[in-house]
Amino acid sequence: MQTATQELQDLTSAAHAAAGPAAAASDAERASWLQAIADALDANAAELVAIADSETRLGTARLTGEVARTTGQLRLFARVITEGSYLEAVIDHANPDSTPPSPDLRRILRPVGPVAVFSASNFPFAFSVAGGDTASALAVGCPVIVKAHSGHLELSSRTAEIVAAALSDAGAPAGLFALVAGREAGTALVQDPLIKAVGFTGSIPGGRALFDLAVSRPEPIPFYGELGSLNPVVITPAALAARGSQLAAALAGSFTMGAGQFCTKPGLVFIPAGTEFGAEVAAECTGKAAAPMLTDRIAAAYPQGLAGLAAQPGVDVLSGTADQDAEANGAAAVVFSTTAAAVIARPAELLEECFGPTTLLIEYRDDAELAAALALVPGSLTATVHAEEGEDIGALVDQLTGLAGRVLFGGWPTGVAVNWAQQHGGPYPATTSLFTSVGATAVRRFQRPVAYQDAPEALLPAALREDNPLGVSRRVDGVLQLG
Repeated sequence: MQTATQELQDLTSAAHAAAGPAAAASDAERASWLQAIADALDANAAELVAIADSETRLGTARLTGEVARTTGQLRLFARVITEGSYLEAVIDHANPDSTPPSPDLRRILRPVGPVAVFSASNFPFAFSVAGGDTASALAVGCPVIVKAHSGHLELSSRTAEIVAAALSDAGAPAGLFALVAGREAGTALVQDPLIKAVGFTGSIPGGRALFDLAVSRPEPIPFYGELGSLNPVVITPAALAARGSQLAAALAGSFTMGAGQFCTKPGLVFIPAGTEFGAEVAAECTGKAAAPMLTDRIAAAYPQGLAGLAAQPGVDVLSGTADQDAEANGAAAVVFSTTAAAVIARPAELLEECFGPTTLLIEYRDDAELAAALALVPGSLTATVHAEEGEDIGALVDQLTGLAGRVLFGGWPTGVAVNWAQQHGGPYPATTSLFTSVGATAVRRFQRPVAYQDAPEALLPAALREDNPLGVSRRVDGVLQLG
């Protein structure tokens, strides 16, 4: 399945033509488009889950829940745009007495234009055709062209049909949404001059290649990529002494969840040296059944990643085997162990993401060694600390905050709430930007600020007019006024 060059150009032209009407539509109108998509997906959930299960091996229970998450986030963005603060409306009235004299300035966020969205393999609904990138872009009035993931083409095609029909029935402008397929089409989409931003979820090599294309265009565009994450966890001596067995069981459940194919899987766990924690985690993994992986390519890569880590000096296999055929038999859990000293000596070899049900326990001797090893961990989506009340972990939390977008206390990172406060993004290579791809503020990726100076009232966006007809919250002459 490959979208032809002429068809792609026709789709980007149609998206460009739809950008004006989409931006001009009211928040209520765009919210109704999102609601229509959500309702249509819910109505066809059984059919979609069956297709997804045949292509992704994720199982009906997981997929049914993911459909609900997908429609839930569509409805969240409908609420976000009708609430209005996403516009970040600011008014500074003219002040001839200031130095220098100030004109009337009114600032608001506007849609960037047509957006390309690349589907993820591990979330065929929530990060795919009608997922968070698509929902947040449509919410603010950006047309969307989705590049289907090769791992679930039939599902992508059927989902796109449902989305397109729902938008048409809801009165959305023609060209607002489309689907393309094929690697060449994806590359051409990023380079098309009518595309103004890109949302991507995938591997570091693939994402970096597209990122480089996006910024090397004659007109560079923002590339919002989620690429790779190790999601370090730190367990303090006091926490281990107080609840080591509980932590071991919870860790085993977290890193094997979904065959370890979550972007928030805890891939590194820093533990005090000289304990039995590794043996406890290994025991928790005994008897865990191997699980099928999303695609044959992912299944083939998993044993390669295991073998590379097992071959490193100072690395021990505590549970499972690095020599496995994940394509034929499914992916089995593997627990590795090493030391902070080894990580400090060979960070490039030991701090490499392995997509699948595996984790690396790293023993540290003291706080200084822990800090030195953490300083080498690449940017991550999450960082977690397990400590006891009263422990002085301020410096540790500061360090974890510097390397991740979400810092957890006493929990596990697998599972991402979709709400107003969520931050799903972190320093590179976790993501290529400062913004979140999950939650209310994901819309900010597809907006740009515009200031209107001494503009006639009739030409101002409604949110900037003096009488505030939309009733949105605004900052006026430096004072926040709630809608």
